[in-house]
Amino acid sequence: MTRPSPRSFAVLLVCLLGIPLIGLEGHSADPSARDIMEKNFYATKVRHLVNDSTMTLINEKGQQRLRKMHSVSALQPNGIDSKLMIRFSYPGDVQGTGYLQIQHHDGEDDMWIFLPALKKVRRLVANNKKDSFVGSDFSYGDILLPVVDTYRHRLLKTEVLDGEECYVVESLPATDQIKKDYGYARRVAWIRKSNFMEKKVEYDDASGRPLKTQVIPEVKEVDPQAHRWWAVRREVVNHQTGHRTILVFDALDAGQPIRDDFFTPRYLEREK
Repeated sequence: MTRPSPRSFAVLLVCLLGIPLIGLEGHSADPSARDIMEKNFYATKVRHLVNDSTMTLINEKGQQRLRKMHSVSALQPNGIDSKLMIRFSYPGDVQGTGYLQIQHHDGEDDMWIFLPALKKVRRLVANNKKDSFVGSDFSYGDILLPVVDTYRHRLLKTEVLDGEECYVVESLPATDQIKKDYGYARRVAWIRKSNFMEKKVEYDDASGRPLKTQVIPEVKEVDPQAHRWWAVRREVVNHQTGHRTILVFDALDAGQPIRDDFFTPRYLEREK
């Protein structure tokens, strides 16, 4: 009679006891695609953050325009939704322009824009999410990551990109209305294994054609205690127009508490 090998005996034992076989294979299984994107969603949920940034718009001829912004964000008490205020300070034609977004994980976000020339706040609606954010290659829907179940996610593979191990996750709109509102039929994101921040994102338009690619070459841990991160630099190229946008964060301060009444349409109307 042939005696069972130690390996066979171990497999029989774990099956009888209901112990997962993962440890016997010498490695742990990758998390699910949804888990990866949920960690990606929470990676930037800083309690409060004040920053200055410079946006460079580059057309297909290489001509550049600069825009400078001051942004303030805060995490709502539920730990899921963020509030964000952006104010443009340069150049003169956009100076004073403001944008306010208040997330609602269980419904549509509230979004407003203040245009100094009109001296009034205009409320944006869901289908504005696919529109260009003040002439850049970011859309309004790109400014804050949507909640995880806005898309259905699938882990395609793992891959090393520029020396960093990444999960490659495909995301498809959960409904036709989401596809219409955001303008994307498909997103593929390279998510860093080390901190679950994006390394690269590819977007297809609503017709399924390649639209743009975003790369995030550098990130910074702005709240080491909570392990929260922020992109130091984001670069987006629109493959259909040849236009590019580079967004660089010049200062990041996670130590300033923000008053709740700061994030209101009334405050948005205050030109600074």
